Amino acid sequence: MRRFEFLVNSKHQALRLDVFLSESQSEFSRSHLKKLIEQGHASVNDSLAQAKYKLKAGDRVILSVLPPIVSGIEAESIPLKIIYEDDAMLAVNKPAGMVVHPAPGHAKGTLVNALLSHCSDLSGIGGVERPGIVHRLDKDTSGVVLIAKNEIAHRAIAEQFKNRKVKKIYLALVRGLVKSASGIIDTSIGRHKTNRKKMTATTEHGRQAETRYKVLETLGHFTYIQLFPKTGRTHQIRVHLASIHHPILGDKLYGGIINGSYLKMHRQALHAHKIEIEHPINKVPLVFEAPLPPDINNYLMKYRQNQN
Repeated sequence: MRRFEFLVNSKHQALRLDVFLSESQSEFSRSHLKKLIEQGHASVNDSLAQAKYKLKAGDRVILSVLPPIVSGIEAESIPLKIIYEDDAMLAVNKPAGMVVHPAPGHAKGTLVNALLSHCSDLSGIGGVERPGIVHRLDKDTSGVVLIAKNEIAHRAIAEQFKNRKVKKIYLALVRGLVKSASGIIDTSIGRHKTNRKKMTATTEHGRQAETRYKVLETLGHFTYIQLFPKTGRTHQIRVHLASIHHPILGDKLYGGIINGSYLKMHRQALHAHKIEIEHPINKVPLVFEAPLPPDINNYLMKYRQNQN
């Protein structure tokens, strides 16, 4: 149980209780506070009060908040590569192979398990299985993931994603030599008709999707590419690149496996390199960057040396 205590001064007298609480802290929205008050979690001078109660100077206000319920998820002491952290949010560099949140077959070892050990409490707005999670990366995609620590931060970051104000930059190695130096892939994406684990680029019943790309380097049998997804559909970058016949190296689901004597990638060579957002509380512009991981970097270095 978390307890917030406030003493009302003359500046705040005559304010409604819910308005006062909304202005006095930065974790909970006014709508959520009204629910807490209705559920009996707020008192004035040791008596339960309604949201519309008009405060007087000298009133003592107490708000008691239960921690979010996380059903059956175990906190695990798993090391995290933290890029940034404050009272509202954190950014982590997720390694390839780590699932973001628990799911059938992945009850432990997830990012959420690690976060529950690292943080005393997390925003519960993502649901009991996804506390603090605002967006996600596929298991075998590495890179920047943002986590909200409270409800206001969660809503603010989610709103930026929804309104496409978040700038995302990915790096990838793709099969073949991409001929155009840059381009836009804007084919809609929908669920595959026969393989429910896959998505597909389709003009029928798909959701609008857009990915810009820029070629950074061509090296024999593959291309090093920078990607700027405007939307955030499931498997979007993987599907879009496969649709132009340049699947990501190592991507078993979308045709990225190369036969022959070439060095193998043991996961899809896709990395969430950079995210730019506004801070959810103070609105300061933030840039979070995760360096290219060793497996992708080593692959690049190997074939750069072969060309010299």
